[in-house]
Amino acid sequence: MKRILSGIQPSGALHLGNYLGMMQPSVELQHKGEALYFIADLHSLTSLHDAEALRRYSRDVALDFLACGLDPERAFLFRQSDIAKIPLLSWILSSVTPMGLLERCHSYKDKIARGIAPSHALFSYPVLMAADILIYDSDIVPVGKDQKQHLEVTRDIAVKMNETFGEILKLPTPSIREEAANVPGTDGAKMSKSYGNTIEIFAEEKAMKKKIMSMVTDSTPVEEAKDPEESSIYQLYKLFAGKNEALTMAEKYRAGGTGYGDFKKQLFATVWEYFAPMRHKRAELELDTDYVDDILQRGAEHANQLAEAVMTRVESAVGLRR
Repeated sequence: MKRILSGIQPSGALHLGNYLGMMQPSVELQHKGEALYFIADLHSLTSLHDAEALRRYSRDVALDFLACGLDPERAFLFRQSDIAKIPLLSWILSSVTPMGLLERCHSYKDKIARGIAPSHALFSYPVLMAADILIYDSDIVPVGKDQKQHLEVTRDIAVKMNETFGEILKLPTPSIREEAANVPGTDGAKMSKSYGNTIEIFAEEKAMKKKIMSMVTDSTPVEEAKDPEESSIYQLYKLFAGKNEALTMAEKYRAGGTGYGDFKKQLFATVWEYFAPMRHKRAELELDTDYVDDILQRGAEHANQLAEAVMTRVESAVGLRR
């Protein structure tokens, strides 16, 4: 049975990009192997320095993921920080990771360019991510297109470890959903908390509608034909609508006579309806905190068992245990 591994940061309210890029494919993959999904609270420390907010966001990720279809009978959900050997493996991997490999990572450069203060944690983020993946002998890692390079770095680090200490680490394979790799935000750029252009999954009705109605459009008059493929409204709509509904909207774009405001209203109605059963499920979960805590504890216990088996090999190979 293939082992599937992915994680998501608790750095703010989860949005449509998180859902389409990571959560939805993870829910689908839980039926195809042994699924391990973690709340990447250690990674969040690169940008979040509010203890209470981190605790709240971590809980929200668990609630959101369970509400969106994660089945605790099929998948293990846990907090990254509950896996004791993650920091140790990260340090061991750092000892063989070339500086040049990390210097080439575009994510670090992009974040620095956007004004995020440089730190060692931000720079060495890919090494911690490699530890997250390699410590469970992961086979498949569903990631967004923007994380593909980090998975390549993980494989490079694993190869370096195996060349140095023998064949001790398994090389993972990425699983990328190209159609949802670049979910457009309210400004047309990739949806990201860093860009401030997100539409939150479980936002209140008025707040979600306001976000969608604020989406940036061009100045094409209502009566003129429009290219749906150039519209972020349509690009987002077709990710949630049925095939026939998407075709109908595309035809209306090309025919002219319909304004962007009407398309935005249709997008809002579709997205709001899509998440209706998940909102109901989340409300139920909020009333049963013990249930959620039990799921996280069970997930951590299983993940620690897997991690210990891998670390026995690694620590022995590098000389930290007999």
